[in-house]
Amino acid sequence: MPTLGDIAKALDLPFHGNPDTALSRLASLESAGEGDLSFVAQKKFSKLLSTSAVGAVICPEDWVGEYGGAVLFSTQPYIDFARATRLFDNRPLPSGRVHETAVIASSVQLGANTTIDACAVIEDGVVLGDNVWIGPNVWVGSGVKVGDSTAIRSGVSLYHGVSLGRSCLVHANTVIGSDGFGFAPAESGWEKILQLGAVTIGDRVEIGAGCTIDRGALDNTVIENDVIIDNLVHIAHGVTIGSRSAIAGQVGFAGGTKLGERCTVGGQAGFAGHLEIANDVHIGGQGRVSRSVTEPGHYASGTGLMPVRDWARNAARYEELNEMAKRIDALEKALAEKAERD
Repeated sequence: MPTLGDIAKALDLPFHGNPDTALSRLASLESAGEGDLSFVAQKKFSKLLSTSAVGAVICPEDWVGEYGGAVLFSTQPYIDFARATRLFDNRPLPSGRVHETAVIASSVQLGANTTIDACAVIEDGVVLGDNVWIGPNVWVGSGVKVGDSTAIRSGVSLYHGVSLGRSCLVHANTVIGSDGFGFAPAESGWEKILQLGAVTIGDRVEIGAGCTIDRGALDNTVIENDVIIDNLVHIAHGVTIGSRSAIAGQVGFAGGTKLGERCTVGGQAGFAGHLEIANDVHIGGQGRVSRSVTEPGHYASGTGLMPVRDWARNAARYEELNEMAKRIDALEKALAEKAERD
């Protein structure tokens, strides 16, 4: 159990209070009690300090007010809270062993201190780096490469030829390297286009649960370094996601689209195929991205929630917009002609 002094040293923060005070967990200000550590990331919440029973708080010095408890003084409290979570990490640790029920091809290369859990299947030509953790019921297809200290959670499927970098985390039931949606229309039906590329994932990438990342049709699908992807995201064949970008849940990318670096994408946004999105572009939730974006900035589309009667009236008017535009053009033309006569 860390003390106030331990945490201050680990986070390199000045503090007020008894350094020997033991802190047992992180908690919100509303639920925190004696022995808990919390944080204030927005000034408007600092007023809760006066009534909170929290044992210690991460907070800017000028937000403390009349609070007399222990404080870790931080100019970036949300980031320091994120760092503090590592000091209270309660996740299970890898065993460093290969489970007796795992099925591993003879040509697999295992790094040092590899963990392979129950019923995992590792096929020919796979290369696993040092400290890799393969969870239970994971399928790793032939020729896959997994970098050092990467963890693959339960039920993940990695198709052939997929490559993951160092210190990645892939959450449960995600599928990487499945076929892209490629079919050519023929008189007899659909002619399948074999997907001959793969998926290349950089270092320190985190991919949420239930995602699907398709292999490229010809060129690889690419996820660059330090990307974070939420649950239930679909990335189609040949997509590129630039480094340090963040994608929220239920986002979909059609094939061939390229998202720039340091972009953020809100939940349920959708991208048409073969678009180019510049660096530092931020797409709001449910954004409909139907054309390329060449300038950095914040973009949004769609309408906010409203009473159903108002929505129905507005929707009816929306269907009349084209005719209304034609009438307005005609009126403007008539007014211009009248002004010329006068």
